[in-house]
Amino acid sequence: MFDRFKRRSYELEYIDTGSYTAAEYEDCIGELQLVNRWMGDAHTLKSTLFKEVVAARLKDFSVLDVGAGSGELLRVTATWARETGRTVRAVGLELNERSAESILEESREFPEITAVRGDALLLPFADADFDYVICSLFTHHFVNEQVVQILREMSRVSRRRIIVIDLHRHPLAYFLYTTLAKLVLKNRLIRHDGALSILRSFKADELFELAKRAGLREAWVERHFPFRLALNAQTT
Repeated sequence: MFDRFKRRSYELEYIDTGSYTAAEYEDCIGELQLVNRWMGDAHTLKSTLFKEVVAARLKDFSVLDVGAGSGELLRVTATWARETGRTVRAVGLELNERSAESILEESREFPEITAVRGDALLLPFADADFDYVICSLFTHHFVNEQVVQILREMSRVSRRRIIVIDLHRHPLAYFLYTTLAKLVLKNRLIRHDGALSILRSFKADELFELAKRAGLREAWVERHFPFRLALNAQTT
């Protein structure tokens, strides 16, 4: 039973194959925000990106979120910047047109947040265009060779550091998620894809090896509660 956790699954998720209706996708956006709040992405961001900004004593900074979804982490970042007297330029990149629209719709109160449609494998930005480049729950959608390319592109457009947050492939994470999903989640995409995302995700040594293959410097991977991995790497 535990053999399935020894290596990454490459079974495609519904969100990757387009096997969903427009209504299901709209419901998915709302439930995904709820799941991400439960599972601690915002908390991980505070102990990675925000910590880096404070350490660098920056009053103005820019951040690109690759595969930003509906822009939830950009809004968390913009709120923190306002609360701490900082100014941020925040850009969310999404290949999916509806997701790019959702970033703007959900961020009407944050003029500092913009959205760009583009491919993470070939980012439509100049070298060193942002202080920080982040992504969250994104890299597990790709095979290892593509992850390496994404990390290289993130590094190319960053002046300071890149931060990659993703799932930790752990049996307990899988069984907890599948149990809770049956009780509280209604959306078919979230119930199916959330469980499969865990099987497609990483262990710390695997993510670190991909960072090495991408040529990242001063890279390390930390575990964060609950069942998150955060890759942090210098780009200058």
